[in-house]
Amino acid sequence: MRIEPFRMERLQSTYENYVDYNLSESGVQPMRARDLLQQAGGAEPFLSAELGYIQSNGTEELRDRIAAFYAGAVRDNVLVTNGGSEANYTAFWSLLERRDRVAFMLPNYLQAWGLARAFGSAADAFRLVPRREGNATRWALDVESLRRAVTRKTRVILVTNPNNPTGAILTEEEMEEIVRAARTSGAFIVADEIYRGAEISGTTTPTFWGRYDRVLITSGLSKAFGLPGLRIGWVVGPAALVKRLWSCRDYTTIAPAVLSDYLARIALEPERREAIFARTRSIIRTNLPVLESWMRARADVFGYVPPQAGAILFARYTLPLGSVALVETLRVEKSVLIVPGDQFGMARHIRIGFGSDTDYMRRGLARIDETLAGLPGKRRVARRGLSPEVRRAARGASS
Repeated sequence: MRIEPFRMERLQSTYENYVDYNLSESGVQPMRARDLLQQAGGAEPFLSAELGYIQSNGTEELRDRIAAFYAGAVRDNVLVTNGGSEANYTAFWSLLERRDRVAFMLPNYLQAWGLARAFGSAADAFRLVPRREGNATRWALDVESLRRAVTRKTRVILVTNPNNPTGAILTEEEMEEIVRAARTSGAFIVADEIYRGAEISGTTTPTFWGRYDRVLITSGLSKAFGLPGLRIGWVVGPAALVKRLWSCRDYTTIAPAVLSDYLARIALEPERREAIFARTRSIIRTNLPVLESWMRARADVFGYVPPQAGAILFARYTLPLGSVALVETLRVEKSVLIVPGDQFGMARHIRIGFGSDTDYMRRGLARIDETLAGLPGKRRVARRGLSPEVRRAARGASS
């Protein structure tokens, strides 16, 4: 099996710690270990923990607390993984055979796109599209594209809800359309719900869990919880299938880290979980108006549909550069990192993360302004007008 490069993660992993302003991050300002330990009564039990192996599918207490986030789930429905990425990897590895196809929501975080093409035979896109409803525009499910994408050969329907990069939340009717398509074809639904809990409205997004007997939920602590460094994720699904996924993990990371499991148990205590979500939503509500004001002041360049969840804004633009070239220009010339829309399956778009310190974000946006001010003269020479260093970097990022 050969797997294609995951361009977005290569970009972020390579550069996010080497720029002055990292606006590529899709979560909020991370919490500190001290915050969790103080809430749990002190650090001594944490410091006294033996650094050995723990239960390889996650401790019973942690799996109980994850299950409590999904009505009707119990610990046997839960597999703890090392981050949401391993949850997705294990799910696709377990479910797909060589001739299987995956119906894949776009725009999206493209990890599962690469997994579908490596473990199965192909990924067939269905789309979210901007739609005017009343006085507002939202990213809505294109039901006709879903019906075209799901066939008798479809083994998995992949959805991300709330969505990355758009911040969109599916309606109940849209969720039922996806379930109906899965029932008709006999496909599994893999629902990446890692942004569930980061809603601007304060109302937690409904889950796909319990709507259909062939559902796997993947999630983790990196986005809505603001705890990416713990590398704790999970799969919630039918007990027999979760047991099979656990066997797959014997070939990957074997077990979660003992200290991460301990801190995750603290974070997932139900009352504390809701307090963490309140912190996340507060950061989003504080920073989004700042970014929206900046966007509106540059309406000749940018347009966007307001996100409903997550500390991410997905914007289209009218500049003469492709998104990879634009992002490389910002990185090389201004030491600012954002994410190109091409790496979500959408050309002429960018994703900006706004979950950091507000002043930090403002300074990063000011650097973007400096680049925008210099671009009009390049409208007719797009790539020729880039510096040699930027051209080389853009070629590497898109290969």
